[in-house]
Amino acid sequence: MSERKSSSNGRSRSAQSAPVMGRRGGPGSHLMGPKQRAKDVRGTVLRLWGYLRNQGWALFSILILVVISSAVGLLEPYLMGKAIDDFILKGDMPGLGRIALLMLSVYVVGALVSWLQAYLMAATAQTTVRDIRNDLFAKLQTLSLRFFDQHAHGELMSRLTNDVENISNVLNEGLTQLMSSTLSIVGVAIVMFLINVRLAIVSMITLPLMMFLSQWIAKHTRQGFREQQEALGDLNGIIEETITGEHVVKAYVREQAVIQEFDATNLKLRKASSRAQILAGTLGPIGNFVNNTGLAIVAGAGGWMAVQGLGTVGTIASFINYARQFSMPLNQIANLYNTIQSALAGAERVFEILDEVPELIDAPDAMPLEKVRGDVVFDDVCFGYKSDVPVLKHVTLHAESGQTIALVGPTGAGKTTIVNLLTRFYDIDNGTISVDGIDIRHLKLADLRRKLGIVLQDTYLFADTVLENIRYGRLDATDEEVIAAAKLANADQFIHRLPEGYQTELSERAGNISQGQRQLLAIARAILADPGILILDEATSSVDTRTEKHIQEAMLRLMEGRTSFVIAHRLSTIRDADDILVINNGEIVERGTHEDLLAQRGFYEHLYMSQFKGQYPVELAHVSEEQFAAIAG
Repeated sequence: MSERKSSSNGRSRSAQSAPVMGRRGGPGSHLMGPKQRAKDVRGTVLRLWGYLRNQGWALFSILILVVISSAVGLLEPYLMGKAIDDFILKGDMPGLGRIALLMLSVYVVGALVSWLQAYLMAATAQTTVRDIRNDLFAKLQTLSLRFFDQHAHGELMSRLTNDVENISNVLNEGLTQLMSSTLSIVGVAIVMFLINVRLAIVSMITLPLMMFLSQWIAKHTRQGFREQQEALGDLNGIIEETITGEHVVKAYVREQAVIQEFDATNLKLRKASSRAQILAGTLGPIGNFVNNTGLAIVAGAGGWMAVQGLGTVGTIASFINYARQFSMPLNQIANLYNTIQSALAGAERVFEILDEVPELIDAPDAMPLEKVRGDVVFDDVCFGYKSDVPVLKHVTLHAESGQTIALVGPTGAGKTTIVNLLTRFYDIDNGTISVDGIDIRHLKLADLRRKLGIVLQDTYLFADTVLENIRYGRLDATDEEVIAAAKLANADQFIHRLPEGYQTELSERAGNISQGQRQLLAIARAILADPGILILDEATSSVDTRTEKHIQEAMLRLMEGRTSFVIAHRLSTIRDADDILVINNGEIVERGTHEDLLAQRGFYEHLYMSQFKGQYPVELAHVSEEQFAAIAG
């Protein structure tokens, strides 16, 4: 798809290619940049809650367990104080034994409740994260090719994996801790005021300082974690594209170049992560210092009160334990900020994709497309991948049902763009495209694309069996139908030579079979889909002559009775086309049959002659065009 330009530096990007450099896309890539969206923490939390509340009963159960756990935690210091005042100081050993057993029972109940709470929270968190992943992946399926042209694939993968995993971590580990800590703070504060108002007020002295530090650090770490996630996305983009394009890296001896690029991005990630983690990491030690200072003040004041007879030793001991319990949740919440801020940054990036508006959607009055005759009309079509760079200019063509239309011209002329518009991968800027007299914008997208069969130059096959790759054309096809399609595509013979025949597992991008074999499987897949309109984009450009013959035979079977659009650089493959459209600079400059176009002695004849002269001996290079045409037939 050489016409499609998407990167800001002018390099061509194709969804079917294996790029190595230039991941940060062009126009529109800023849509996900940090400058375009205000960081809405409240909105992000509310949206996460929208997912969580679907687990209503589980959350209610967790809340009950957290309340029980917090109550158990409040009971422990009280029992300790009772043990000191009522049994230890009075030397009542039997009573001390009874209260010790009671305290042991309380600890066991607390442990069981904590385990059950963790179990339910893990299930709830993973169900919630599953829903987020499903929605994110489903949303990606609704977005147009333009979106994927403008965003690095590895960066999008990072949102599906790393960012969602950060959300998972905070839900799985932090949510119950946050709930428990909050309840503990409230409960302990109430108990402390009930025990001794003066000591309770003393214990609250350091609370405003702790809240101020937490808010200040959180404000400065959130942006740091967002930068960390973006740098991680860039790094994933380099990894994904370098591995995908490893053969190009090695062919051009660019190992050191990609290592340097990786090192530079890795350094950027290290710096962003260090800034975020170091700043967030300071909150824990500072919080411990502030809280321990407050605990020392409480212990000193309590000791003085005990000496003055203003409280019993057990009461003061209980209060000190409560003061420690009051400071412990504050420390836990402070330490959670690291995870929470990272999760919020990840959630914002996930919700940015969920908020993307699909460029191509069905119109409210979109009509179904049951059967296709194959009558295709382009009427004064204009289009550009960028608004200021036209690719097609006033293109008009008519393909009647069953006709074969060939599209020829130099690279970048607009051939692939024509079929991209017919498949409605992009919407036109002006004009109309109709199938059987109906504007394709008024047809349901899924119905339109089901009626189109596409065989591309760079065939994409999945890491699955040969059988399932062919079945991708029609998922409800039987094994017998798949094998029949393979036979029609001349693929059955080579498939039987594979180690496990139709059950042979293909590697990533089908690297364990040849280019020609991949093309035959793509043709078999298209035959199985039984499309009404066929698109063949350079389907034989990368194979040897013998394989090309097999592919052409399969293509002829596939094209029989169907309207076909054939893009070809090898002009010998389209000599029998009903109509040949010669495209240059986005315009149809010539049209007609092979013989008509040669007789015009124009652009097509120049392409034809320049291509075929290279196939004959040097001594024929200087014969006249009339003589050469007679020789070439």
